[in-house]
Order: sequence, then C-alpha cells, then structure tokens
Amino acid sequence: MASGWKSPFYCDNRKTLSYPSLRNFVKIEITRLILERFGQVDAIAGVATGAIPQGALVADALNLPFVYVRSTPKDHGLENLIEGELRPGMKVVVVEDLISTGGSSLKAVEAIRRDGCEVIGMIAAFTYGFDVAVKAFKDAKVPLVTLTNYEAVIEAALRTEYIDEPDVAVLEEWRKDPSHWEPK
Repeated sequence: MASGWKSPFYCDNRKTLSYPSLRNFVKIEITRLILERFGQVDAIAGVATGAIPQGALVADALNLPFVYVRSTPKDHGLENLIEGELRPGMKVVVVEDLISTGGSSLKAVEAIRRDGCEVIGMIAAFTYGFDVAVKAFKDAKVPLVTLTNYEAVIEAALRTEYIDEPDVAVLEEWRKDPSHWEPK
C-alpha cells in the first residue's frame, strides 16, 4: 500500500481497465456521482498514476478539461507537478482510484489549490474507510464520495465464496490496526 502498511488485501482498481464493460461501468458511475454530488464542475483532475485513465475517461464523458497531478514534480523539462492546464478559479473534482490514508490524494488537492483552483470534491472507486483518512478529508474540507468500500468488497467476496470465514477473520484483524498488522 502507498501508506507503507502491510496488508492481506489490496484492491487493484487498475485491473478494471482491462475489461471494457467494467471500465465503462466505473466511468458511468463516477460521472453520475459527480453530476449528482458536485454540480457545476470546470475540470477533472486524476491522481497519478492509478486515476489517470479513469479520470480522463470521466472528463471525456463530461466534455471537461483533464489534468493529472504527480506525487512529485518531474526532475527534467518543465518540472511540472500538474500536467495539463488549469486556470485560477476553476472548480475541480479530483478522481482517485483508491483511498487508504488519504495522504497522496490530499497532496494532489494541495497542488491544485496552490494553482488557484477550488477543489469542490474528490471521488474514488474504493476506500478502506480508515479513520485517519476520514479525519484527513474532513480537516482538508474535501468532500469524498466513493463507489464502494472495504466492507462491501469483503461482504461480496464472502457471498460469492471468493473468501471464507477464516479469511474474513484475518481481514477483520488487519482492519482493526493496519499500521501494526503482521502476517501470521
């Protein structure tokens, strides 16, 4: 995980890009939620690298400009942190693939705000729902909307017999204290 935590579970949203019907479903649902929750939007920003493809697809569906935000500036060329063009005052929704602690996501928000834009919200495909992330988004005053979450994925995996009760016990133990969890 980007947080550095060890985990028995990782939600690899990038795999959805390989399946056209699933990729399209995610694009449609993110687009729908942006329209429902955020109203007037001037641009879409994707957090590099996982949210670049889906963010671009959503921006295209909404006929809006798209930019992406790197975790660190390039060390050559223009040394940009934000690739693409934003104008001061634009209302931006940030697209993210996955929220763990919220650290990398909120760094992207800070970069966009430094460019003089207003981040009116963030939408992610998945969140672990960690308290640290909930607090970080609240403190940063960034409304967060997600397509799904940890509990829903575990419930679906159990219902479809992808995992069993002993697996759920391991996942619940990890979820209690992910920063200190160690595989047994």
